[in-house]
Amino acid sequence: MYSALRHIHSRRAELTRDIDVVAAFEQWEESCVPSYCHRNLLAAYVSWWRLFRALDLARKHRPNGGASLDFGSSVGELGHLLEDTGCRYDFIEANEQAAALLQRRLPKAFRRTLDDVPRGAYDWVFAIDSLEHNDDYSGLLKRLANALSPNGIMVISGPTENWLYRLGRGIAGFNGHYHTTTIFEIERAAQSVLRHLDTVSILPGLPLFRLSAWTTKLTT
Repeated sequence: MYSALRHIHSRRAELTRDIDVVAAFEQWEESCVPSYCHRNLLAAYVSWWRLFRALDLARKHRPNGGASLDFGSSVGELGHLLEDTGCRYDFIEANEQAAALLQRRLPKAFRRTLDDVPRGAYDWVFAIDSLEHNDDYSGLLKRLANALSPNGIMVISGPTENWLYRLGRGIAGFNGHYHTTTIFEIERAAQSVLRHLDTVSILPGLPLFRLSAWTTKLTT
C-alpha cells in the first residue's frame, strides 16, 4: 500500500506541474487528468486506484503479460504502472496533446490506431473508462477482442452511472455529457465476443465503477 501511495503522490505531482487543470479544464475534462489531479483527494484516489485494480485483475488471470494495449490511454498513467513489469506498452489515444505528453514521459511506448493493431498480438488489453465515450462500443469491443492473443485478458472498466456515481460526479464538478452509455451495456456487448471471467469494484461497498476481466472465447 505504501508503494502505491508513493507512486500516486509522485505521478500526481508531475501531472500537476505539466498541466494547469483549472485553466484548461474544458480541454482535459474528457480525459482522466482532472480526476487524477482533483483537489478532493478521495476523488483523486479513486481514479488512481482504478489503475492498480485493473492491473491486478489482468495479473490474476494471466500473471505475465508480454505485450499490452491501452485503448483510450489519455496521458498513459497505466503505462507508468506497467514499466516495472517488463511488458511492452502500446496505446491508442485520439487526443494529440495527451498522446504527445505520454510519449515524452514514456519514450518506449508505441502509438497505435485501431486500423494498424496487429491481430492476436496482446496478452493484456485494457479499456479503462474509455468505451463509454463512444457510440459504437460494440464494434470497438470486436476489434479489441481480435487483438488478444490466445487466452489473452481484456480488462474493461467504466462508471455505473447510478445515483451515487452521478452525485459524486456532480460534487466533483463534472457533468459527464460525453458518456454515451453505461458499463452494464458495455458488458452485455462484451458477452457476444468474449468470455467473462471476473467482475470487481474499485472500492468494496462503493458501486461507483465496475471492472471486469474477459478472455477469448473457447473454441471447439
